[in-house]
Amino acid sequence: MVLFFAGWRAPVKLMDLKKIPDIVDKFVGKRILVIGDIILDHFVWGNAERISPEAPVPIVDVVSETYLPGGAGNVANNIADLGGHAYLCGIVGNGHNASIICSLLKDKKIDISGLVRDDRPTTVKTRVWASTQQIVRFDREQRQPIGVKTLRNITGFIASNINKFDAVIVSDYKKGVITPQLIKFLMEQSRAAGGLFVAVDPKVGHFHYYKEVSLITPNKKEAAEGSGISIRDAQSLEKAGRKLQKDLKCGAVLITRGNEGMSLFYDNEIHSIPAFATEVFDVTGAGDTVISTFTLAYISGASMHEAAFISNLAASMVVKKRGTAAATIDQLKHIAQYRAMSESN
Repeated sequence: MVLFFAGWRAPVKLMDLKKIPDIVDKFVGKRILVIGDIILDHFVWGNAERISPEAPVPIVDVVSETYLPGGAGNVANNIADLGGHAYLCGIVGNGHNASIICSLLKDKKIDISGLVRDDRPTTVKTRVWASTQQIVRFDREQRQPIGVKTLRNITGFIASNINKFDAVIVSDYKKGVITPQLIKFLMEQSRAAGGLFVAVDPKVGHFHYYKEVSLITPNKKEAAEGSGISIRDAQSLEKAGRKLQKDLKCGAVLITRGNEGMSLFYDNEIHSIPAFATEVFDVTGAGDTVISTFTLAYISGASMHEAAFISNLAASMVVKKRGTAAATIDQLKHIAQYRAMSESN
């Protein structure tokens, strides 16, 4: 089954759904280096049935607490759940929270030999959920750029191991790990290794770092701020995507647009991909799923637009779950089969 989506210019061929099982089977064993800001996601789950007499805020009766790898850790987690072998490079602190996240990563068989201990505390994001609603988030972090010694440790790991990898993902959460010097070094090493595919999940204020990468995956707001073009309609969206391509000299730009789907810019082509999720519960970590799945699909033989299509399918599954989540190969096969059957009826 071949799907078409009517964009603003012409119908765009997306992909043959029957190809998806063969592509995702090739995810297994692919080796991807994930570099970036590692975050410990802390979730407090409870119920809120009363308002505090002290202030007009809900009282949450806590039922449970859970921890998950976030930031670059969630990118690695997505790769592991999709059958790939993730190598994680970044910084953690020296306290209890670092022990928690290292234990979680080891449980998923993620290689953490690239983790560097730093004097700053491990970044922690705590989200408080009452029933089906997130009511508050508070962050514990330091955001200053990494020091010379830490940078040297990270670049040393990259230089010693770059030939092991099939691709690199840069997960920039603007917590200090991603610097111009690091990106410059990474691109030099990637070219020396034969031109590795380098994908970047960007942050506003850092776009000028990402020159000549293979792919960037901003959301619509990030794309607007990164390009300096207010995205109001299809024409301004196209202008922003083209400007990012030109300014960064990057291979492709994938702009994620929430319930409007995605727009992929590469070469002289634009591919519009509709949103597949019929129900959105929590978008936490959806961008991590997109970049992980896209990278795995592309290095497994998918074209750029096929990789975008598959990553959109994966994102449609994780936004239906609470908290940071990941898709699996079996889930991707199932949803592709389901959609193929639906389209044939």
